[in-house]
Amino acid sequence: MKGIFLKYISVALASTLKFFGGPITGVILNLTWIETALCSIAGMMFSVLIVTYVGKGIQALLKKHRKAEPKRFSKTNRMAVRIWKKFGIIGIALLTPPLFTPIFGTALAVAFRVPRTSIFLYMTLSAIGWGFFISYIAHKMTFIQEWIK
Repeated sequence: MKGIFLKYISVALASTLKFFGGPITGVILNLTWIETALCSIAGMMFSVLIVTYVGKGIQALLKKHRKAEPKRFSKTNRMAVRIWKKFGIIGIALLTPPLFTPIFGTALAVAFRVPRTSIFLYMTLSAIGWGFFISYIAHKMTFIQEWIK
């Protein structure tokens, strides 16, 4: 029982930092694709929860301790603003698992002053969709499994 719980926690923790880490970890730990998907979803939503409620404080802390002014127009910032202008929170949420990290995608939503309920709704839908899709692909494509191992 303790071993399976540790596997679930490992997959969830891998998904908190980079969403693709969860499905890869699930394949390595020999979990089913559904277990992998659910743990990956839980990991991403844990990041979303933490960053949503602590995001403003993190911004203030970084601003206070930053030595140099951050670049205003980096490639990533330009891309994020372009996505925001075209698609809003839906675009940010849909692109968070494959393009951004769960932490960065949520931080973008917080920075754009999206209401928390909208952040949770769209990030949850995105995590569910991408979680099941990526986990299924990672478990069913044998060449991916060989590449991982």
